[in-house]
Amino acid sequence: MPSLFPTTGVLGDVFSPQLAYTKHLSNPKPKQDLLHPPKHTRFPAWSAVDDMKTKAGALSNEAQKEISKASSAAQAKAGEIELYSLKYYAACTFGGLVACVSVQAEHLTPLDLVKCRRQVDSKMYKGNFEAWGKIGRAEGLRGIFTGWAPTFFGYSAQGAFKYGGYEFFKKFYSDLAGEEAAYRYKTGLYLTASASAELIADVALCPFEAVKVRMQTTIPPFASGTFSGISIITGKEGTAGLYKGLYPLWGRQIPYTMMKFASFETIVEAIYGYMPKKKSEYGKGVQTGVSFAGGYMAGILCAIVSHPADVMVSKLNANRQPGEAFGSAMGRIYKDIGFTGLWNGLVIRIFMIGTLTSLQWGIYDSFKVFMGLPTTGGAAPPPKQTANL
Repeated sequence: MPSLFPTTGVLGDVFSPQLAYTKHLSNPKPKQDLLHPPKHTRFPAWSAVDDMKTKAGALSNEAQKEISKASSAAQAKAGEIELYSLKYYAACTFGGLVACVSVQAEHLTPLDLVKCRRQVDSKMYKGNFEAWGKIGRAEGLRGIFTGWAPTFFGYSAQGAFKYGGYEFFKKFYSDLAGEEAAYRYKTGLYLTASASAELIADVALCPFEAVKVRMQTTIPPFASGTFSGISIITGKEGTAGLYKGLYPLWGRQIPYTMMKFASFETIVEAIYGYMPKKKSEYGKGVQTGVSFAGGYMAGILCAIVSHPADVMVSKLNANRQPGEAFGSAMGRIYKDIGFTGLWNGLVIRIFMIGTLTSLQWGIYDSFKVFMGLPTTGGAAPPPKQTANL
């Protein structure tokens, strides 16, 4: 007859100091060292973040290696580029084209569309998001990018002539003035060189700007594309119709570009002046970072200086009557909108131009670094001037 009470063996198993399941393990786990715990066991989320940082750093290093390889290949294919040679100016011209078209066409066309329409009719939209919502519902996503194509062609041409021309005229006027005078009056040199370059660049931009403004300020757009728009304008008004906004375009773009280049050069030089080392002692990343920062600060000044002329360009391209004299048209428009009307859309333009200028300078100087050329701005004074200082 089985006993109703537990045996001594059962009691030993139950009240043993060892856990029941460890007794049957052939290789029990060692006790954890509390003074030296294994890494990341207590906080697995930290481990994931560190892992992501490590992978991101490795990916960035690989990307930098690939960019360096591509840069070396491009420099080997192009050959040695001597400063201020024809090859140098050609490289700067192409870099300016890439810098302008890569940020202007795709990224800023929606902002530019709303800006132009609000300049023509300030009561059309209350804000940007309301404007994009109305345009999207009425015209679809394509409507938000109205004017993309003429912007692409126009700012490709303008960027090429602007940056390439600036590098050429800066050297040209510097040689005329002499080394010491060029450094002493460097701000005047920057202003003159940039104005000369923009004067030519706007002749290339103006036909496309005329098409873009009309496409953006007529609902529905008066043309389906860039070249159909050119055909419509020349068919009704002749070639002069493409250039009727040239004078106000010069009035907007030349002060804008003078401020853009002169302030950028001055700001970049000031930034390097506050930094502990010389420009040449910093790497490519730091130099292009300075270009981005200097470009944004310069862009804010550019937007303020050129905004009244920008409003007038939009008004003239949209409202100037056939055969109406330039001065008469400006007087009529100013009478309608007044002084305050010249500042419609300033806030959005500051954001737009600041972003645009920053990206343009960053991309342009990155391209110069890619081709083995020095970045813009922050040049040291000539030896004689240094001695005098």
